[in-house]
Amino acid sequence: MRQVLPLLPGMVALGLDAYVVAGVLPEMSASLQQPVPAVGQLVTVFTLSYALLSPIAATLLTGKPMRVVLLSALAVFTLGNVLSAVATSLAFLLLSRVIAGFGAGLYSPMSAATAAALVAPERRGRALALITIGLSSGTVAGVPLGLALASHVGWRGTFWLVTALGVVAMAGVAVSLPAIPPAAPPSLKARLGVLADRHVLSIVLVTVFSTLTSLGTYTYIAPILNRDNVTIYLVIWGVGGLVGNLLAGAVIDRWRDTRTLMGVLLTVMGVSLALLPVGPPGLLVFLWGASAWSCPATQQHRVMAARPAEGAVAVSLNASAIYLGSSLGAGLGGMVLAGGGAPASLAYGFGGLAVAAAVLNHLITARPVLSSA
Repeated sequence: MRQVLPLLPGMVALGLDAYVVAGVLPEMSASLQQPVPAVGQLVTVFTLSYALLSPIAATLLTGKPMRVVLLSALAVFTLGNVLSAVATSLAFLLLSRVIAGFGAGLYSPMSAATAAALVAPERRGRALALITIGLSSGTVAGVPLGLALASHVGWRGTFWLVTALGVVAMAGVAVSLPAIPPAAPPSLKARLGVLADRHVLSIVLVTVFSTLTSLGTYTYIAPILNRDNVTIYLVIWGVGGLVGNLLAGAVIDRWRDTRTLMGVLLTVMGVSLALLPVGPPGLLVFLWGASAWSCPATQQHRVMAARPAEGAVAVSLNASAIYLGSSLGAGLGGMVLAGGGAPASLAYGFGGLAVAAAVLNHLITARPVLSSA
């Protein structure tokens, strides 16, 4: 697994960059003299750029040397964060977040495809889980770190931190990542076939629901738990995610029926979410984090197994689904609360939706073909 480690700093930077704005919205609003909802669109344009441009870029660059693609993606991502750090207007900031999202949307699926190519097939689950650990570590640290930096050096410091991580990531990929001969690029017909593959799309749809329910709840965890300080629960959620990631890789490699595994994960997450308003919050948040953060590696494994020859393109679709689901979940939760819905109803609704997604996963996705070896 050591050969996969150079990919981790980039994933940590991506996870931090995706959510750090949430921690510094009030200060950015005051600094730019713009209302908080307008500044909040920085998150929207980043995630939409990530979701929409990721499969396009991955399709166009399939067959190019992985190191070149990864370095190019990190360069664009880092440039976007430099521009964010020096921006003096909201319009310029929005443009910089689009650029950063484009780089992130290319690096994430390509790093997963690279990790899978660096290890033997029987260790692929562990490699993909390790990549997700990097992303979850950055995500969990994003909001509290953003608040800490903003209180000492201002909101621009958060983007300089992400920039520094991007530079470290570029150095690691350039110096330490083993060379991987580029695979022969698939034909245009084969690439378009991934976008139209019903098996891949059914898996990706399950990804949308898994992130919609989990990150939709995460966005509104404070009112759902009805506590003034939820930092401790965010830490518990993050620890659960790290533990879940560590276990997920081994489980994927040993228990090859990934469809059933995904169904179990969604069920555990759904029950945990639905019980949040009435059950022991510490235990439930831990189970939620562990099950939710085990889903990305499982889904990446599934789409790569579905289209092994076009793995990078398939994984990019799944990466897009993660951020699309996140945006939909946050938006749906906001609509419910704006319409007068009780915060507890979000936990019940998202929990029920996760269990429904487990059933949907069983009904519309194909069971993997397991070898006897």
